[in-house]
Amino acid sequence: MAGEARVDSWLWAVRVTKTRSAATALVRAGHVRVNGDRVKAAQSLKIGDEVRAVTPAGARTLLVRQLIVKRVGAALATVAFEDLTPPPPPPEERTSVGVRDRGAGRPTKRERRDLERLRGH
Repeated sequence: MAGEARVDSWLWAVRVTKTRSAATALVRAGHVRVNGDRVKAAQSLKIGDEVRAVTPAGARTLLVRQLIVKRVGAALATVAFEDLTPPPPPPEERTSVGVRDRGAGRPTKRERRDLERLRGH
């Protein structure tokens, strides 16, 4: 459709973000990488680039198949990229973090360290 596309404009056009300004904010915050490198909002994309974006809905890995700059319908937007995002783990494999009983007070230093170790901090 177009010869080149800005990163923020493309993310908005393929419906990764709801608004163009949200896409720009995502890029400025450093949550978007193209081929492994952090980019600025105005950087041009090429067909075949790998775009990794961390959105509030989760991390996405997209391969650019088509450059579009105007927002299009959902059916046309899915043609513009190939989704390489790995599927989420099944519910039985997800780990849950322990929850303290209400009214149990603050955790002790040992309990806090155990919780941090469990969470992977």
